[in-house]
Amino acid sequence: MALLRRKARRGQGDAVGDDPLDAAQERRVRAVLALGGVPQADLPDGVQQVRLRLLERTASGREAPRDVSAWAAVVASNLAMDWHRARRRQDRLGERLAALRQTEHPRDEDTSVLSLAVAQGLDELPDAQRQVLVLRFYADLPVRGIAEELGIPEGTVKSRLHTAVQALRARLHEDEVV
Repeated sequence: MALLRRKARRGQGDAVGDDPLDAAQERRVRAVLALGGVPQADLPDGVQQVRLRLLERTASGREAPRDVSAWAAVVASNLAMDWHRARRRQDRLGERLAALRQTEHPRDEDTSVLSLAVAQGLDELPDAQRQVLVLRFYADLPVRGIAEELGIPEGTVKSRLHTAVQALRARLHEDEVV
């Protein structure tokens, strides 16, 4: 790490092949993430996030941390908390979507057929598209609200909405419901 500090001071930075974390530090980061409840499948992404934050820190001209191992453990702990927050947000959204899908049975036969066709069409959409479609048209959230709730850019929400509406419309025409 002394090498990284010297390069950061000299402004050389990210030479190809320089890994800001040595093997022991990487193992410690993995352990902190795992103890923090991050699933095994997400551990490599967490380690990469720690590396990225260390590289960003040195690239911005700030001095490398005195104890990289301790700094990396703190960052890994914060990432584990972020992972849990995101997971809870997804769970809450799932609960809200499930509550929205529990609707009364329509009285009119035509409405019943249309509702069934729309429900089947929604089930066939990818999760991300179904999620934004339901939030927009069933929960009546604006695009900005959906983006904030999901933690994604507004353009991504608009793109997913457009694709989902097209797919649902095609499905309803295909089944000759509309």
